[in-house]
Parts: sequence; C-alpha cells; structure tokens
Amino acid sequence: MASLCVFLTMACIYDYLRHKIPNWLLLLFFALGLGQAMIWANPGRLFLCLAATAAVAMLTYPLFKIGCIGGGDVKLLGVCAGYFPIQKIPSFLFFSLLVAAIFSLIKMLKEHNAKERLFYLADYTLSVLRSGKWKLYTENNGNHRSFGICLSGPVFLGALLCMGGAG
Repeated sequence: MASLCVFLTMACIYDYLRHKIPNWLLLLFFALGLGQAMIWANPGRLFLCLAATAAVAMLTYPLFKIGCIGGGDVKLLGVCAGYFPIQKIPSFLFFSLLVAAIFSLIKMLKEHNAKERLFYLADYTLSVLRSGKWKLYTENNGNHRSFGICLSGPVFLGALLCMGGAG
C-alpha cells in the first residue's frame, strides 16, 4: 500500500498543478499493481486486480460521459481499486466520493455560489428526466472548470481512510 500512497501523491501533484493526471503515470502504477499481485499473492489475485480495475472504471465511466468527472479520474479510481481487496472497494469508492462532496461543498461555500450550483443541479436533473436523454452536465454553463474540483485529493483521502480501517 506504500506504493499506492506514492502514486496518489504524484497524481495529486499533477492534478492540482495541471488539472490533468498523465496517462503514463496511471499506466505505470497499474503495471506496478499487477506486478505486486503476481509476486505477493496467488494467481487469482491478478485476476481480481484486473476485474476490480475494469469494474470501477465501467461504473464511473457514465460520470465521465456526462462531464461530471474527467477521464483521468475514471482511470485513477480504477487503478486504485486494483490495489484493494475486493471487499474494501465499495468503502474506498464511498469515502472517496464523500470526501469529494465535502470538498465541493466547501468550495461552493467559499465562492458563495452554493445556491446557484444547487439550482443548476436541480435544473439539470429535471431537464434529463423530462427529455429522457442524457446531456453534458456543463452544457448550459460556459466555464465548467470554475465549478469542478480535482478528484485526486479526495481519492487519496478515501484510500487512506480505507487503509486505516475506516471501511
């Protein structure tokens, strides 16, 4: 798990400085996770690592498709899931998304736009329900970066909570 902490530290640095997590970094730590699964565990662990990575990426991909999270965030969550035992993955996702929600709330309160953002979310949800079609979350709002957060920090904290026994 130490390698996961190093990886998440590097991901946070890139994400907070450049608003992007490089694919080479994600691929490097995906390969490291697979290598660790092969060396320190039985061959079945390799399959579970691959399955966990794929399952979490597929679960979070719809959030990418509507513009709620970035592609790097989907890959980051998937790669991190491969490091956890299968029973810890739901807790890891829960804590990561809970911390992200708290970060978002703090940002909205700091920027004094919580009411505006919540109305936008309600309008978006009603629009999708009325039309029956998904659309980009940021479609009706010009600068989508202004209301986003870097997800690598919440993912790091979610991972630490799971490693510490919170889940």
